[in-house]
Amino acid sequence: MTAADLNAHPPAAAAAAVEIADARLLLLVESLLFVAAEPAATARMAQALGVSEERVQAALAQLEIDLQGRGVRLQVHRGAAQLVSAPEAAEAIEAFLGLDLTSKLSRPALETLSIIAYRQPVTRPQIEAIRGVNSDGVLRTLLSRGLVEEVGRLEQAGRPILYGTTFAFLQYFGIERVQDLPPLEEDAAEALAERAQMGEG
Repeated sequence: MTAADLNAHPPAAAAAAVEIADARLLLLVESLLFVAAEPAATARMAQALGVSEERVQAALAQLEIDLQGRGVRLQVHRGAAQLVSAPEAAEAIEAFLGLDLTSKLSRPALETLSIIAYRQPVTRPQIEAIRGVNSDGVLRTLLSRGLVEEVGRLEQAGRPILYGTTFAFLQYFGIERVQDLPPLEEDAAEALAERAQMGEG
């Protein structure tokens, strides 16, 4: 398209140019996510592509819509994104790769995980105040499973560690973002147990 063409039909030409640019950005963002070895920060993708972070976020929102019902899904968590297999494919993937992707969590682990998921970021003393028991062991289990991680420290005496959920948490429960968790009015541990069974296919 020449400058003369643009001048002749500026509104339509500009709209077409933006649509083409957005389609190319969507392609590029999907490609970056495909080759990324770990969750990709939107800020890093924006820098690599030479566009604003807002445009990357818009492309991610469109990609999430495009992937609904497909074998690959988009997960977004704490300013980063990654492509994952659909949760309903877990059983087939497990058989194909000879893996155990669906090992169960204990009731105490589910209780602790539900507190972290719904109240994050949260400290160990806050978790123990809700559960009424020492949570060192289950926290270590959840950390070793990669379902929770340290996300900072609380600015108070002793600066206790703050915990939050991870991308592995989203994958385990077959959700694309923390906002997809069942409503808190339900028993949180039971809700997560149900969600885990759904994620296991």
